[in-house]
Amino acid sequence: MAEINYRPFTPEDFAQVIVLGNSVHGDGYLDQTNIKDWYEKGLKNNINAGFVAYDNDKLVGFRITYAVGQWDIDKWSTPTKWRVSPDEVCYFKCNTVDANYRGFGIGSELLKLSINAAHMQGASAGVSHLWKQSPGNSAVKYFTKCGGELVQSHPDKWREDALNGYDCVLCGHDCHCEAAEMIIYFTSDNK
Repeated sequence: MAEINYRPFTPEDFAQVIVLGNSVHGDGYLDQTNIKDWYEKGLKNNINAGFVAYDNDKLVGFRITYAVGQWDIDKWSTPTKWRVSPDEVCYFKCNTVDANYRGFGIGSELLKLSINAAHMQGASAGVSHLWKQSPGNSAVKYFTKCGGELVQSHPDKWREDALNGYDCVLCGHDCHCEAAEMIIYFTSDNK
């Protein structure tokens, strides 16, 4: 494998991010409207918390992270169980790595870069909803290895999205996948 190049996520990456995101997560996961919104939620204080990974000109991974104060804490989040104030928590929206590039630390490096940027934006922790039905529950295992702690499980997290056009790779348009709400508290070890 060639050397992987990491850099902040930009609008020039949108087309490749949409293709990779939909191929991994299912058709309708990303489109021109939501990718622009997700990108803008990651910008704060002239710092971008989203990152991409390239092998030459090929996008092989991306991490979308929303800055503190730029995401809605909804019914799928449990801030009463977080050990920090909600106004200090960023949201790790999406981490995606091409299947042919998994197992080489790309996802972990993207997360580390996002943690560092989110910390500079004012975050002291980051929460995410991990797909428990990922092959071998790899999403939860990866996030736990990176310091994530389980907050709560949420059945049917993506069902409403599926009923509105998202085509889950496992369930189709009637998704019943479960999300593990997890949080990482930023330390000198994970920044």
